[in-house]
Amino acid sequence: MSTTDSRSATRSSSISPRHGRVITPESRAVYLYEAGKLDFGQVNELEGGKFFPATQGGLRDPDAPDDVANGVPPHDGEIASGGRTADARAQLNEPDSVAHWQKHAVRSGQSLQITWSYSMPHKTRRWTYWITKPGWDTHARLARAHFEPDPLKVYLNTYQPYWGPDADRELIPRGDTIHEFNLPARTGYHVLLATWDVADTANAFYQVIDLNFA
Repeated sequence: MSTTDSRSATRSSSISPRHGRVITPESRAVYLYEAGKLDFGQVNELEGGKFFPATQGGLRDPDAPDDVANGVPPHDGEIASGGRTADARAQLNEPDSVAHWQKHAVRSGQSLQITWSYSMPHKTRRWTYWITKPGWDTHARLARAHFEPDPLKVYLNTYQPYWGPDADRELIPRGDTIHEFNLPARTGYHVLLATWDVADTANAFYQVIDLNFA
């Protein structure tokens, strides 16, 4: 189920990207931001330790061993907020049975385009997409056991080291990042988890997208 691509498309912009969020299809966090329940800093800073679904910190990247080791990734039940639970971001972790999340209508096998928009610069190692298993517990907060063990899609930046002479050009997106891939066979409510791993910090950014398969 896992596919690796070395590069992804970018939409050019004069603004240097920094932190970020998924704007199409709108992530759960973006919906809360548009409803006035998160501020601009919060929607862009759902930041926790990288290398989901790992549970421990201090790990080296197998694809880029000289990258900064990871911090502890978000605990089960805190995945949707990137582990941020001390402010309004904690509400992102509520299950659908409580929050009744707005869902995007999709179909099995369809092509889905994902757009990341940024607000602060970071050297990117990869973007990874995970989807929930058939029969997952839709009444519970998101946990590792709810997701397929292998990612749906991986986009890997292979340039190393992150401090190399061409690192800024090769690792920092120069505008919105656009990915497109096919969804698997599913029915009903599922969650797509998008993670953005940073090469020169211990962290990743977490975004979840709520989907309803016809």
